[in-house]
Amino acid sequence: MRWFLLAALLGVLLLIPNLLAVLGAVLAWVLAQPVLLAFGLGLAARPHLPTIRRWVR
Repeated sequence: MRWFLLAALLGVLLLIPNLLAVLGAVLAWVLAQPVLLAFGLGLAARPHLPTIRRWVR
């Protein structure tokens, strides 16, 4: 399924060449925003972090 999505993305980028420039500009804008970058990295890392359990008495 991942390969189909990648192939579809590459097909759209080949059909609409200006889309690559737009995606690059959007990516550069998002990377220039520290709050958005930190939020995105937190969302990406959340499933890999260990769960914190409550203290047992």
